[in-house]
Formats: sequence, structure tokens, C-alpha cells
Amino acid sequence: QVRLVESGGGSVQAGGSLELSCAASGRTTRALCMGWFRQAPGKEREAIAVLSSIGDITYAASVKGRFTISKDNAKNTLYLQMNSLKPEDTAMYYCAARVGYYTSTNSCRENINTWGQGTQVTVSS
Repeated sequence: QVRLVESGGGSVQAGGSLELSCAASGRTTRALCMGWFRQAPGKEREAIAVLSSIGDITYAASVKGRFTISKDNAKNTLYLQMNSLKPEDTAMYYCAARVGYYTSTNSCRENINTWGQGTQVTVSS
């Protein structure tokens, strides 16, 4: 199994930036697909950035061009750089993963089964 621990959330004014980190431990020597999800109050959880096992990336339309997902394999850490933040980006952000070889971001997203505890991001206008 894989354990995920997020960090880096906080409060920022609109237009600002934050970087989230997700440290993975456990069975990280096996192939992993990973992603960032978020859930705002009263809304369903949505996938905002997904990284397949072979490095393909898909972003939600709402964050494309503003957010960047990346992974440092040496540190087993997933990142989400968030720029030009908007009040509507306010949500709990979750790192997620699935051990296995998922070559498409769709298959990764549909088979995600491990979640971090979440980190709150609040953007004020």
C-alpha cells in the first residue's frame, strides 16, 4: 500500500500562488499513477490534475494554464504549483494515487484508490 501526506495549503489573495506537496511512502518502487483532486463545500470532488504512470498529464479546464503538476521521483513527491489563484479555487485539496501501470490519465483517475488527508486552500478576493 501507499501512504500519502499533503502539505502546502493555506490562505492567499486572488492572483497569488501556492505550491502543494504530496509525499508518498510505502510501495513507491512500483509503478504509480497520481493526481490532485479538490472538493469545495457543497460540491462534488473533482480531478484537477492527473499524472499517468508513463507521464501523461491531464488538467481540468478550470485550472489549465494556471496549475502545473509535477513529480520528483527521487523524493517520491508529487507537486501542484498553483498560480493566478481565484476565489473559486477555494477547496480542500487531496493527493491521490494508485499502484499499477495506468498509461492513460482517464484509467488512472477511474482507478484511484488511495487518498491523502487533504490540505485546505482558501483564496480571498
